[in-house]
Amino acid sequence: MITVLGRRNSANVQKVMWTLGELGLPYHRLDVGGSFGYPADYPNPVKVVPTIRDGDLVVWESNACVRYLARTYGQGTLWPDDPVRLATSEMWMEWQRSDISNAYFPLFQMLVRGLPSTPEKIEKSTKDSGRIFAQLNQQLEGRDFISGPTLGTADIAIGAMMFRYMTMPIERPSLPALEAWYTRLTARPAYQKHVMIEYGRNIEEWTVHEKANEGVQ
Repeated sequence: MITVLGRRNSANVQKVMWTLGELGLPYHRLDVGGSFGYPADYPNPVKVVPTIRDGDLVVWESNACVRYLARTYGQGTLWPDDPVRLATSEMWMEWQRSDISNAYFPLFQMLVRGLPSTPEKIEKSTKDSGRIFAQLNQQLEGRDFISGPTLGTADIAIGAMMFRYMTMPIERPSLPALEAWYTRLTARPAYQKHVMIEYGRNIEEWTVHEKANEGVQ
C-alpha cells in the first residue's frame, strides 16, 4: 500500500491523491504540513508535501510523484505508449511548474492564504493568470485533454489547481476550450473526491477547513 504524507487540502497533495484515485490504487494518507507540521523523521530534506512511500522507495515533489505512479502503475493509460503524447504531457507539466505557478499561486496566496497584497497586485496576478491560461486554452482547442483524447499526467498536474481558479471570486477571461476541459474534469469521480474540496475565502476559513479535513481519506 502506498503511503501519502501530506494534508488533504494541499493542491500538490491533491495531484497525488487524484492520481491514486484514477489508478484505483490503495493508499494510506497521513496529515503532514501546514498546521499539522512535520515530524522529526520526515523523509524529505526540503520539508514540503507531498511525499510518498511505496515499499522502501520514497518520492517527493508532486509532479515527480505523479510521474512515478503513472509510469509504474498506469502504463498505457496515464502513462501513454505514444512518445508524442508523452512528450506533450511532459512539456505541459514543466509549464505548470514555471509559467502558471508564477502567475496563479501568488493570486491564491493573496486572496485566500493571507499573503500581503494590494489591489494593484491582485489585479496584476489576475490578469497574468488569465493571459497564461489562454495558452492552455489554445492547446485544448480540438482536444478533450491536454495531450490527446484521454486523461494524462499534465491534466492532473494542471487540473488540480483548476477547481480553485474556477471558483475564486475573480474576473476570468472567456476561454471556451479550457472551460469545457474543466467540465470534463469535474465529471470524474476521482476529481470530485480528491480535488473539489472546500478551501475557504480567507486565512481564517482556510484554517477551519484544513482542520476539518484532518484524517479524511
